[in-house]
Amino acid sequence: MKNGTIVKKTLFPSPNPHVELYEIVYFSAGLRVKGLLAQPVQEGEYDGFLYLRGGIKGVGMVRPARIAQFAQEGFIVFAPYYRGNRGGEGNEDFGGDDREDALSAYQLLKQYERVHKERIHVFGFSRGGVMALFTGIEMNEVTSIVTWGGVSDMFLTYEERKDLRRMMKRVIGGSPNKYPERYEWRTPLYDIEGLSAPVLIIHGKKDHNVSIDHAYRLEKRMKEAGKSVESYYFSEYTHYFPPLKNREIVTMLCDWMKKQE
Repeated sequence: MKNGTIVKKTLFPSPNPHVELYEIVYFSAGLRVKGLLAQPVQEGEYDGFLYLRGGIKGVGMVRPARIAQFAQEGFIVFAPYYRGNRGGEGNEDFGGDDREDALSAYQLLKQYERVHKERIHVFGFSRGGVMALFTGIEMNEVTSIVTWGGVSDMFLTYEERKDLRRMMKRVIGGSPNKYPERYEWRTPLYDIEGLSAPVLIIHGKKDHNVSIDHAYRLEKRMKEAGKSVESYYFSEYTHYFPPLKNREIVTMLCDWMKKQE
């Protein structure tokens, strides 16, 4: 079975009357992985939107209201849960082998009947930032990438997030001192030359989950490599933006995506 093949599609309760939701089981590198798909009820062809969640396991899990919000802006949105979650096969790998689930989800959108095949955008929140950048590096036809509060450097995550160190050592196999090559492999900054899509960076300067340094490092590397990058930094916000501002930024980033060639 090809990566991105839909194995099962089940109607899922939608919080929005203009958006249909489906829970999807799809094929990714030999595994059956699950995710959530949101599409406008109104018929027609739409740009694809790959939503790459943050967190790990239950933390940062895909929220139906969130992906419905993006679908209402005029996209067909697919958000993988990543392997090992909600009954999906395999084990999550925190930006490692589970990158395959993002790449296969991209293929799913490309094969989906109502998606404009030449216009697929990638969005990453928190650790989804790493997933989004690697997807853009692997799939150079990606139309655009948005990273919001996104991780760009796994060494920095280990350094900053003492509360995540035990999980990272368990999942990755050890610390950056012991296995620097494993952290480097999970850090897209080393491969930015392979990226062709324009990138929009959104980050709160008071973010304690993913520090603003992740955004600064990504912007610096993009500029050094001569890549297209825009950034919006918000001095008053943390990892989570207040609802009104959040909605405003969702509309802004969706408009930005639609303008990309």
